[in-house]
Amino acid sequence: MIDLLPKWISVLFIATVLLTIAFFHYANGKPKNLTIFIIIWSVIQSILAYLGFYKVTDSIPPRFGLVLLPAALIIFYGLLPKQQKWIFEKRNTTISTFSHVVRLPVELVLYALFTHKMVPELMTFEGRNYDILMGITAPIMGWLFLKKKVNKLILLGWNTTGLLLVLFILFNGILSAELPFQQFGFDQPNRGVMYFPFILLPATIVPIVIWTHISDIIKLRKEIKSLR
Repeated sequence: MIDLLPKWISVLFIATVLLTIAFFHYANGKPKNLTIFIIIWSVIQSILAYLGFYKVTDSIPPRFGLVLLPAALIIFYGLLPKQQKWIFEKRNTTISTFSHVVRLPVELVLYALFTHKMVPELMTFEGRNYDILMGITAPIMGWLFLKKKVNKLILLGWNTTGLLLVLFILFNGILSAELPFQQFGFDQPNRGVMYFPFILLPATIVPIVIWTHISDIIKLRKEIKSLR
């Protein structure tokens, strides 16, 4: 863990991780086995980070690849045709829209980490991170969709915007970390995500957010196309 970091920051972040997993569980028809897998994956990554495994940043290949590569493969697997069928059968689009509210506390945590010199300013809403807009608008968009005040085309555009924003800050986060290919944040690198519990941002929260956006985009596009 990060020395001298106020406990409320870690507590808020852990609560956000749990909320993200809960949203995923209920938005996707309560897939027990998949939810258990996500929890086990999160625990493994937490243990590795707690033991300081990811603090070694000059290894080749980078140890951080054990977070990014499996997460990318899991997202890819979750978008295969067989899995897409499951998405259409089980997905509750309203809950999945509300789920993006977790990005608001994430932004507050990132800003707190910035003030404690653990992430660069570009990772916050004062820098290049506009992801807070999705956290603010998620409950509004979710309520409007629930009340049929917005149509699926508008929700599709909102999801597309959200996907671009999360991918943008993800790449900025990777390129500002103390890794062999670092490009940004040399004066204050992205160190925070190498520690427990913040390793769960790239390991758990971001993959769930990305998968939710992509799967909702696929689902909404097919539903819109079927209405024409």
